[in-house]
Parts: sequence; C-alpha cells; structure tokens
Amino acid sequence: MPSPGSKSAGPGRESSSAKLFCGVDLGASAAKLVLLDEEHTVRATVVKPSGVDYAATARACLAEALESLGADDLRPARTVSTGYGRRNVEYADASATEIHCHGIGCYHHLGHAMTIVDIGGQDNKIIRLGADGKRVGFRMNRKCAAGTGAFIEEIALRLGLPLDQMEGLAREAPTAVKLSSFCTVFAKTEILSHLRDGVPVSAIVRGAFRSVVVRVMEMDPLDGNVVLSGGVVAHNPTIADILEAELGRPVEIAPDPQLTGALGAALVAAGNQATTHLPSDRVTR
Repeated sequence: MPSPGSKSAGPGRESSSAKLFCGVDLGASAAKLVLLDEEHTVRATVVKPSGVDYAATARACLAEALESLGADDLRPARTVSTGYGRRNVEYADASATEIHCHGIGCYHHLGHAMTIVDIGGQDNKIIRLGADGKRVGFRMNRKCAAGTGAFIEEIALRLGLPLDQMEGLAREAPTAVKLSSFCTVFAKTEILSHLRDGVPVSAIVRGAFRSVVVRVMEMDPLDGNVVLSGGVVAHNPTIADILEAELGRPVEIAPDPQLTGALGAALVAAGNQATTHLPSDRVTR
C-alpha cells in the first residue's frame, strides 16, 4: 500500500564531494529508497508504487532522491537493495534479505532486544533480535495471502472501498466481526454473509485487521518487546492497537515503518553490520 512522495533532509545543493549511501527496498507493491550521509543521517527518502517495471521504478526513485538534494549528477558511493524485486535494482552493488535489513533498521532506531513483526504486501516475517542487535531467529509466512497487505487489498476490493479509507473505518468501529485468519477466499465468503445480515462495514474492516493480527500470532509466540515494521502498519496503525489488545501489553511501531527495510539496506551499504547473518541469509554481491 504505497504512499508516493519524497523527502529531503534540508534545502541546498549537495556537494559533489559528498558521500551518500543508498538503500532500496523494492517490494511487490511499493518501492522505498533511503539516502544516508557518512554520519548515517537520512538525507532523502522516496516512496513510489512498484508498478510493473521494477527496474524503471528503481531508477526513478534514485533520480527523484538525488533531484530533491539538487545533486542530479551525484551517484551513491554504494547501494544495497532488498525486497521482493531486489534483483531488479540495476545500480545496486549488493543485495540483502528483508529479514536482515528490517532487523538492522529497527535496531538502529530502538537499540534494544525485540521481536520484530513485519507485515508485508506478500508475506509476514517475525524477526528476533538480542540486546546486542544480533539476530537470534526468524519465522516467515509465504504460503498464503492471508494476514498480509494483499489480504487487506482483497477485502477493500470486495467492499468497494479505497485502501486509504480502511484505517479510518477500522478505527471508528466499536466491534470487530470474526473473519477467517487462514484463507482469503473464506474471508471473502464470510463478508458476503455479514453484509447480507446488515453488519456495519466498519465492523467488517476492523474484523479484517484483527484477522491479520491473529494470523501473525498463529505464526509464532510474540514474546518480549514487540515492534511493528513495514508499510501495512504505516498505513493502518490500528493494527498495532488490535495487537496490543490481543497480547495484553503495549507494542511499538518503528519510526517511519514503511522505510525500515530501505534504511537497513542503506546502513548495510554504509558498512553497518549490526546484526549477524544466518547461513541462509547472506548479503550477496
């Protein structure tokens, strides 16, 4: 659920001698880019719909970020890509998994042991970090759209709602109806039944959000400090409220959660290896 736009850290033209590090998180639905300077300060960010030509979108993100700094002729010293389309970032020097990059991005912001929940457009990830930022384990769900951003998009389509109205409806609903947490097709059938019975649309939307939360909780126990990351929670923070209610304790949302993966990739590009790699999760060159 992309939120197009770019941000620059400040006015003025970037010096031609400046060294910038670039992270690109090219997801199934949204492309995110972060530019860092040598002090690891964010200089520019871009978020665009991924579209159908991932390589062209990646190029457009970089061009927009550099233009926002008045540095059209400058190129990053190093670029690391991540996300579903990371192989399509033609100017990347290396790539890293989303698990690795979300771990680094969250730890950079928060600096404590945590259980990260990244609700993505196509999959969900649970990432566990120790107090030193080293990853101690992860779980991933790739088998079904249930519990992901794609599930929310499908529900919005079935209800005839724009995606940007889902959050407001879920927040205003006093109750949530029960929807399937394990099958998008079943959930859509249940929606028809609820509409026939006159259930308010807001209660159905909140039920869809709760279904996402339940699916995540079914993946693995969420112990310790829980931190939410990714574009789905950025656009639908009510999901965090529902998760808090289900867990019976507070959860955190990472700062700029949609940019966490791109930030982590940029930190890798800048030489930050705050978390260790598992054998199946290495940076590739």
